[in-house]
Amino acid sequence: MPENKALWIKAKGAPLIVGPAPYTPPRAGEIVVRVRAVAVNPVDRLQQTMGDIFTPWTTYPFVLGSDLAGEVLEVGAGVTRFRAGDRVVGYAAGSDKQRNRAAEGAFQDYVVLIAHMAAPIPDAMSFEAAAVLPLGVSTAACGLFQQDFLALNAPSAAPAPTGETLLVWGGSTSVGSNAIQLAVAAGYDVVATASPRNFDYVKRLGAREAFDYSSRTVVADIVSALRGRRVAGALAIGQGSAAACVDIIGACEGARFVAMATPAASFDAVRAGRGRWRRLVPAIARMLTGMIALTLKARRRQVRTKMIWGSALIANAVGPMIFEDFLPAALAGRRFVAAPRPTVVGTGLANIPAALELQRQGVSAAKLVVTL
Repeated sequence: MPENKALWIKAKGAPLIVGPAPYTPPRAGEIVVRVRAVAVNPVDRLQQTMGDIFTPWTTYPFVLGSDLAGEVLEVGAGVTRFRAGDRVVGYAAGSDKQRNRAAEGAFQDYVVLIAHMAAPIPDAMSFEAAAVLPLGVSTAACGLFQQDFLALNAPSAAPAPTGETLLVWGGSTSVGSNAIQLAVAAGYDVVATASPRNFDYVKRLGAREAFDYSSRTVVADIVSALRGRRVAGALAIGQGSAAACVDIIGACEGARFVAMATPAASFDAVRAGRGRWRRLVPAIARMLTGMIALTLKARRRQVRTKMIWGSALIANAVGPMIFEDFLPAALAGRRFVAAPRPTVVGTGLANIPAALELQRQGVSAAKLVVTL
């Protein structure tokens, strides 16, 4: 058996510590990947500081992390898409309530993946580039394609134009970068918000128009730009995005639905350890107040809203749609790019906590990656 190491969280709110981990063979429908690169996400920090609230089902000790790329070491029964040595990118679903398994957390040397949540990557694509994809593309796909969300057409190599426009608020984020590309690949026009320095970036990804989210007139500007068009709804990413999207979608013709990727309040100031509740209580109060205000606004505007859970696609048709049917050929044909760009901030599991702290401080049009 290979010797495995992991970045453990031993109990809720505990620090992240590198230590030995068991090697777990794949079951039917699973693969084991030797990890070469991981990316960090805000949810990783939230699970450490607020796991008792956001993921109360977590069984400790646990291994966090969702984004990885590496080489297949072993395949389980019934898996025919992969063989040992294949280069893959995959979504590690250990934190999902249905999985809840440390062996499926990305922050370790050998990770168990659900086979239909992995995709081969081209030889020309680095592990570091590929690692930025999994959670971003999964969250975007959940909001865009699940039937209880925007229910857009599936992405394909030759999409038929739908004549509808999707609003992506937060287009330069990890989720936004993937949402733009997925929507265009499904036949939709996209308008996106970003900072002016990222306008060219979101347009290269496929957005037809870009708007400055910090402009005082941005809502009116987007409503004006969408006049005469039929909208497919909106994907809202970032603080305050949902309220702005409700105002815009409520003034347009078409699908009156906003898929939300960001909570109503930020919990970045909440840290594990002493003083946690002093910061947590006001943050929860802000979230509840924000949710109530958003609900009332959406009701007045006759717009439906729903929060995305990024791992939901592991248990429905959207997961295989993305990782089996779409991504392999799209990546190989360079019709879909790994975005945002990777910024490598260290090597080894011990560097992941520092990467998470850098991520908390803010990153623009980039994703932080650690190589293993």
